[in-house]
Parts: sequence; C-alpha cells; structure tokens
Amino acid sequence: MKIGYVATSILGLLVVLNACTKDRMPTLVELDNQLEASIQEKSPDGTLDFYVLPNENDLDLIPQDPKNPLTPQKVELGKLLFHDTGLGRGAVLEAGMETYSCSSCHISEAGFRPGNFQGIADGGSNYGIAGEDRVKNTSYADDQLDVQSARPLSMVNVAYVSNTFWNGQFGGGGVNVGTEDVWDLLEDTKLNHLGFSGIETQNMEGLHTHRITINKEILDEYGYTFLFDQVFADYDEEERYTVETASLAFSAYIRTILANRAPFQEWLKGNREALGYEEKKGAILFFDKAQCFQCHYNQNLGSAEFHALGVTDMDQIPSYNTSPDDRRNLGRGGFTLQPEDNYKFKVPGIYNLQGTNFYFHGASKTSLRDLIDYKNLALSENPRVPQDLISSKFNPIGLSEEEKDYLIAFLENALQDPDLKRYVPTSVLSGKCFPNADEASLLDLGCD
Repeated sequence: MKIGYVATSILGLLVVLNACTKDRMPTLVELDNQLEASIQEKSPDGTLDFYVLPNENDLDLIPQDPKNPLTPQKVELGKLLFHDTGLGRGAVLEAGMETYSCSSCHISEAGFRPGNFQGIADGGSNYGIAGEDRVKNTSYADDQLDVQSARPLSMVNVAYVSNTFWNGQFGGGGVNVGTEDVWDLLEDTKLNHLGFSGIETQNMEGLHTHRITINKEILDEYGYTFLFDQVFADYDEEERYTVETASLAFSAYIRTILANRAPFQEWLKGNREALGYEEKKGAILFFDKAQCFQCHYNQNLGSAEFHALGVTDMDQIPSYNTSPDDRRNLGRGGFTLQPEDNYKFKVPGIYNLQGTNFYFHGASKTSLRDLIDYKNLALSENPRVPQDLISSKFNPIGLSEEEKDYLIAFLENALQDPDLKRYVPTSVLSGKCFPNADEASLLDLGCD
C-alpha cells in the first residue's frame, strides 16, 4: 500500500509540475530567442540585419534612383519645398491661394498620412492637432477640391517601394516591366517612359495634380533659386527651375524619411530591452501564427505584391469626388487593364500606424482592432468583390482576443518611430505657415 501510495503521489506531482510548466509565462530571454529564430527563418536573406533601416543621414545606404542620386543639399531642398505653402499657387479659387502644401496630406504626426480619412490640399480648411480637423473650405464646390478617391499612402520608408500608388502604376521598372503597352492609355502614367523609379515618377505627376507651382519667378521671389543652382548645376538654366527638378528634390527628401528609431529597430540592432513582453509576443505572432509575414516581408514590412482583400472602397463611405466607376476601385487592374488584376491592392508598409485612425485604401477601418478582426475572419465585406476573388493568402487565422492584443502592441508600439518631427523643417523660405495656411489653420497652428 505504501509503495502504491508513493507512486501515485509522485505521478500526481509530475502531472502538476507538467501543468505548471505548460502554463508558465516564457521569460523575456526565451521570447527573444524565439523571435530571433522566427525572423531568421522568414527573412529573405536569413538575417535580422535585413530589416534594419539605415540612418537617414547615411545616404549611401538608402535605396535610391540611379537617375536621382541623393545629396544632403538635394534632401534639404526637398524638405523645404515639400512643406512650403508659398508654392500652392495653382489654387482653383483665390481663397485657396498659398494655403496648402504636400505636407497638407502627408503629416509627420500622422505617419506622413492625412490626419483625416481623406486628404484635402487645395480647397481644405482647418488643421486641429495632427490634421484630424481638416475639412472642405465652404468657398469651394465639391468638384473643385484637390482630394483623392483612395487614401494616400504613408511616405515613411518609401525608399523601399519600387512602384508607388495602391495599384503600383508609377515607375518604369520593378513590377511594371511588361506593362509598357498601357502607359500611354492612361494619362497619368505616360511619365513612366522617362525611366525613373516610382516615387520620382509619381512626384512629377503629383506636383501638377496637386496644384504646386514651380517656376523661376516664384523661386526668385522666395529665395530658392540659389539652392536650385547648387543642387541642379548640371542642368541647363532653361531646364533647371522646373517641376521635374523640383520633383527630384522632393523624392530625395522623401527617401530619407525612415522609421529607424522605432523600438523594433532598436531590438533588431541588439537592444533586447527595447521591446516589452507584449510587443515580443506580438512580433512572434506577426512572423508566425498571424501569417502577416507572408505579405509584409520587405524591409518596410510591406511588399510589391497585390492582393484582393474585399474591403470597402472610399466611394462607399461619405467622401468627396468619389464614384463607383472610379478606376482606382479596381486596384492593380485599374492600371494593367487586366481583369485578373481587379480589386488587388499593393501591400503597404506598416510602420508608424499611430496618429491616424483610418486603414486600407478606402479608409474603411478606423482602428487596428477593426483591421485585425477583419483579417482574422478573412471575409469580403465589399459586394463588388465576391469571396472567390479574395487572395489565396487571405485566410482565417484564428487569433484569440489575447493574441490580438499582443499583435496590436507590436504594430502600434514596436513599429512606432517616436520622432518623425525631425523630418520637418522649423521654417520655410516663403516664411509662411505650414503645412496649411488657410485662416482656420493659422489659428490651429498658432501662426501669426
């Protein structure tokens, strides 16, 4: 009896110890080891270093267009031009003259996205704290506004994006090799023939689209001519003070906007205390069970892939200048004109998601939890996109509520560079208020 009792007791103790071991919270060191192994397994080159972003001043390490080499002077010029409302002279109405800039819709505090669901440049009014109060100027009719029918993408880490826009239409290389036959069919992609990369090509088109004026008279007036002479000395004078050269400066600056101070970046570089328990658990989920890495695997945690997720288009929510037949609703297919590409949108980078509450091309989700809930179920919500067209990579992932919390902690905290303001000038050469200079924004921004 005693022997049996002892054996039973030992067996019971082992069961208890085994249960305790299963329930034991892993140590931070164990999580570090697990995360490191997972990233190395999933990384395109098998290393953690693949995901380390360079310092914004190490220009040689930043991906760049060979036709637009980065220099400190060009970057600084682009930073000033990007924010200067004095260049907003293509306004439809006098009320909008010199009141907007590229930074009206790409605000540092909002991860270089609009602070509101739909960015408004010319024809906008108000600012708030981070652009969240931007609304239509009542002097403007709806069709006079400079707004986009898809949510503007972030400028953060765009150096790692070869073809820009939700449909990847800009840039003659990368995924657009083989699409040359449609470039002349679409008015805004003819510039691909110039052979520049995506961001350079998009800016050449965008400065016109967004009513930014660049000419010798304006540059003389505000003191930019000397900087253009420095940066573009190899251009003939008749070609030096143009939208094309300005777009190259814009692009050089944008390429240096890197989220290299995010806690995840510090962790990758060896500071294992940069992430807490929840962020590490979330990162492990990102590179494992949640399957995020299948699409978000490039250095910016985006990719050049296009997928149909079936989310709502912007015209399906209250918005300006949108319609059901807008070709942007077709995603990649709106550019390639191939039916098999319809409803497929580019995988965006996901750093600095804090500061804005709108996600996907149609701004249809208003929190990260909404976004994760949607991806967790993997069911189309858009009647235009039947379930049989949904991407094969978009499948239910079965996350628990606790796992969702962990994943949100990683996305929201670990990927958040806390100091994107370092990419914003303290002043611009026109001396005007920025990013907006309409009367309401002047008050919001505390400009004289």
